[in-house]
Amino acid sequence: MATETSLPEISDLSMEASNQAPRPTPAVYRRAAPVPPDVLTTVYKFPSMEPMRFAYYPANKLFLPLRRDILHRAVIYEGDATRQGTASTKWRNEVHGSSRKIRRQKGSGMARLGDKKSPMLRGGGVAFGPHPRDFSSDLPRKIYDLAWRTALSYRYRRGQLVVLGNDIKIEMDEPRWLAQIMEWSHLGKSDGGSLLVARKLQHNLAQAFLGVEGHGRLKSEDDVDVKDLLKAGRVMIEKRSLDRLLARHSSDLKHTVPSAR
Repeated sequence: MATETSLPEISDLSMEASNQAPRPTPAVYRRAAPVPPDVLTTVYKFPSMEPMRFAYYPANKLFLPLRRDILHRAVIYEGDATRQGTASTKWRNEVHGSSRKIRRQKGSGMARLGDKKSPMLRGGGVAFGPHPRDFSSDLPRKIYDLAWRTALSYRYRRGQLVVLGNDIKIEMDEPRWLAQIMEWSHLGKSDGGSLLVARKLQHNLAQAFLGVEGHGRLKSEDDVDVKDLLKAGRVMIEKRSLDRLLARHSSDLKHTVPSAR
């Protein structure tokens, strides 16, 4: 025979719950972000190409994986910025001349024709011709800086980035002597040519490069871009120029915390 039992009141349940000790909150351990290792590069002396010392660079600046999509966007962005956009033609209302109708509308047996400024006549306006415009496109600076370091990393991974510890200069402005230096160092035409990046262009070196077409190109650190880094067979750059370029194109690596106001 079943017996009835009285249910506990709500006040009794609340008292029992208040007497129990609260459960401790489990600790959450977050793994710290890994510190990218440094990569080692050899610093050479120009023009003898003798090793001078070693230098270390962060892997997030000189050992990035290849990103063809980012490099493509950077090259298109640089190409659009170099387009002048000065092509201009005149529409019929901009051509100087009379607006009198050449022949009457009907009765001549020929097609209808307006004034002599018509695009169908020689000397008339140009239909749908080009006009001055701005071809420049937009690209976030962080993506462009990442493309810069990706291009340098691509050359470093392939062993085609030569870091020079001294200034790029020669004693004579003789093209034949410079060509011999480039061929002897395996940096000339037979090896794909080289891009020399210097902070300041020496007069003798600039004059000698005018007569060594195919062996390489000489540019200052302010004139070089991503397309130049990808076009040449090798990249020879002064260490101080490399440091300045890496510092200039590292905006995506700077993590700033906004201040509370």
